[in-house]
Amino acid sequence: MNGERLFRVLGLVDEDLIEEAASPAPRRRRAIGRAAAAAACAVLVCGAGLAWLVTGGFRGYGSSAPGESGSGIAHESEPLGSEGTAFMSYAGPVFPLATTEEAPGLTAERTITWDFAPGAYEDGSSRQWGAEVTDRYILTNSTDSDITVTALYPFAGSFRELASQLPTVTVDGAAAASILYAGAYAGGFRDAGLEDGSTWNLEYLDSWTDYRALLEDGSYLERALGNGPSLDIPVTVYEFTDSQAPAGHDAATQAITFTIDQEKATVLTYGFNGSSWDTETGWRQYSYFVPNGQRRDTDPKLLAVLGEDIGTYTLDGYENGACEAELDGVSCTVTRRETTLDVVLDLLCRAYLETQADWQWGMTGEETAAVPYALFRRAAAELLVQYGVLAESDTVDRYANGRLDDILSEAMSQQRVLYLAVPVTIPAGNTLELTYALWKEPSFDYGCSGSENVGLQGYDLVTRLGSTLDFTAQTAALVHTEAIELVRDNFGFDLASGVTEAKLDPEAEHYYLEIRPIASD
Repeated sequence: MNGERLFRVLGLVDEDLIEEAASPAPRRRRAIGRAAAAAACAVLVCGAGLAWLVTGGFRGYGSSAPGESGSGIAHESEPLGSEGTAFMSYAGPVFPLATTEEAPGLTAERTITWDFAPGAYEDGSSRQWGAEVTDRYILTNSTDSDITVTALYPFAGSFRELASQLPTVTVDGAAAASILYAGAYAGGFRDAGLEDGSTWNLEYLDSWTDYRALLEDGSYLERALGNGPSLDIPVTVYEFTDSQAPAGHDAATQAITFTIDQEKATVLTYGFNGSSWDTETGWRQYSYFVPNGQRRDTDPKLLAVLGEDIGTYTLDGYENGACEAELDGVSCTVTRRETTLDVVLDLLCRAYLETQADWQWGMTGEETAAVPYALFRRAAAELLVQYGVLAESDTVDRYANGRLDDILSEAMSQQRVLYLAVPVTIPAGNTLELTYALWKEPSFDYGCSGSENVGLQGYDLVTRLGSTLDFTAQTAALVHTEAIELVRDNFGFDLASGVTEAKLDPEAEHYYLEIRPIASD
């Protein structure tokens, strides 16, 4: 979606307000102190590349199997006795079914099965990774009146991997339509290893007890089922289109420079690769590589200004992103418009799903299509309001530079709890069967970490967390175990003796299972 299309869709194009960069205002330059320059470089590296140095490591990015990750991070996982192992990448537990309404007289029996039949790589070779989980419930109505409830099935996941993580649901054996809800980012933020109190890195949930803390008071679910934030906030938008540069300059860069009153103006950007700030004077410079037909730099490039407008600005061309050696012949068209942040975020989220998600996260068209637009857009708005420059409390360092690229990218990839809602009616004195089938990624340690638990796959189950259902029985089972070794569990399974089914203690909150694939000859 190019800039002209963006504003034509918005209905905001006014040809009289088009400004040509070929005739820029008189150029202004300001010196940046040594400390400010260093801070600007940090913004450039952290914002433009989302380097692993400042992403919170690889926790939560668990689509690669052990031995297939190149993290290069040494980390020892910790045995937790009766709680299992604390893995580097934690996939979250399998949660119990819940209902949005209290339902006296309704009881539930649960049977959960892990199927370890091996899958295959694209070349057809065997791949023992993850498990197909079937979570089956028999709901019994012991009253003399029909009971109607909304069955709510939680699962840990992300929009990036929703296509593979989304459960299918059947009611009495027939496929059922469901409504998907998504909770906000489930983790937090931490320093980049310096213990300085900064918030540059993501901090994902890394145990079932973290999920208990997140969900047990019900507020997370309440927010997920409620309305998302409104961003009906006036903004002034500067859109950069028709960028050109001389032939032979593959790193040619366009930069805009201006000064703001930092108490009166907040700048958000999208599509820019670098920035430099002088926090004392309010001097700003934002830059982007000029698209040359080979780069993926043709998406919208805009500045959205909240509060007082930026006023006079200069446009300059440079040989590369360092913005030091000037280059003649770099130009663009700048369109200024007044709109709302809601409208801008709406269009950017659509543009992101159209062109960014595929190459940034390796998502296929099918995977991108599985992401509900309204939920993705809401997640981006929540991240901006909770932790970005619109946060009521302090903005986290990670989003302090106002890059909407980072907000959208991480709304796509961050860990959260999602919910499948299905309305059901259980007739008086009768039963109803609800079955959820899902592929469950394991928790694991990275292949190059040096951990003694490399190759181990962990699975957690919680029995009551977030649910008010009256469970009369819960049973767990394993099938197709021929290609796995049972390493640790607290279910009571014994594969050597053929014990592959276990009745769960109704007082136990958490069960864990850790397996290792048996190497084939």
